[in-house]
Amino acid sequence: MPEPSVLIASDSFKGCASSLEVADLIEQGVRRAAPTARVAKLAVADGGEGTLDAILRARGAEPTVLEVTGPLGRPVQARYGLLDDGTAVVEMAAAAGIGLTGRTSDDALAATTRGVGELILDAARRGARRVLVGLGGSATSDGGSGMARALGARLLDAEGSEVPEGLAGLRDVATVDVSNMAPELQGIEVVALSDVTNPLCGREGAVYVYGPQKGLPRERLAELDAWMAGYARAVARAVSRDFSEEAGAGAAGGLGFGLLSFCGARVEPGIECVLDAIRIDEALAGADLVITGEGRMDAQSAFGKAPVGVAHRAKKRGLPVVAVVGSRAADLGGVYDAGVDLVIPSPIGPCTLEECMSGAAELLPIAGEAAMRAFLL
Repeated sequence: MPEPSVLIASDSFKGCASSLEVADLIEQGVRRAAPTARVAKLAVADGGEGTLDAILRARGAEPTVLEVTGPLGRPVQARYGLLDDGTAVVEMAAAAGIGLTGRTSDDALAATTRGVGELILDAARRGARRVLVGLGGSATSDGGSGMARALGARLLDAEGSEVPEGLAGLRDVATVDVSNMAPELQGIEVVALSDVTNPLCGREGAVYVYGPQKGLPRERLAELDAWMAGYARAVARAVSRDFSEEAGAGAAGGLGFGLLSFCGARVEPGIECVLDAIRIDEALAGADLVITGEGRMDAQSAFGKAPVGVAHRAKKRGLPVVAVVGSRAADLGGVYDAGVDLVIPSPIGPCTLEECMSGAAELLPIAGEAAMRAFLL
């Protein structure tokens, strides 16, 4: 047969290898089976970690670096992207990520999204007409209030004084003033990238579901959720609409709610926006085989995760799709139904998680070779 053309478009193996590192290792295996294969590689992400780098690389753009307010009020250097079509790409974790806090109770109560708002405002001032905001990796549970304050909103207590930053300040919010929002935001399209559908409040909301992993004390979740609900009511009065029950409002500690309420945003599955931004359809046009992957593939992978997003696009062109993974669940029926044809776990024998991760440089090429040989059959 003619030289096969292979597109490798895998998510990162979190804690182990970046998207591009995974692609490089898989390519080694592909070339063992087909030395003359034409191989193209795209970094892929689902709106969370790695989204900015994936889009910048695919579009040949350089990051913009800005000093912004970190989640605990100290300055941090945060990167975002400005593309040639007027799109800005912001990863909220760059300014308010969980790696920037100690995950203590005090940190979780004080953490603010102010820096995210500063990134959005800077992009608008530089001419961005569309802003993609990836919502993964949040350290915050402030309902997007810090972001809103950076854009000009004021959160006032019953005496008319500004409340403190973070979830702690939401306890005393009586009024939200949006009369002085930054004029640069007028006419800008804001898209929140998220694969979660949680509302802002309640047992499925931001505080209950995601708060404990950020440091919020479990014994206080009901109290803290009530603070969030009071804040949501004040925001609804200010913007004349209640977004707290919208799907994705609870993403990133309620930043989804803040973007919906203060920026007129819409929430979309991150993977679809990322695939459009990296122009994957152009790459698929010349492919014979698509190899994708992620660190752990299970039933949730069928719902908005990167490998299935890649598979959907590939199936529109009738292309075979192989997923190389670090580990897999026993039942992947939903993944196969969604367009993945074959799943190849990289371990070749019994091993611990640590052994599997440390051995990726050896194991991923073996899995890549298996994927290529399966295609050549």
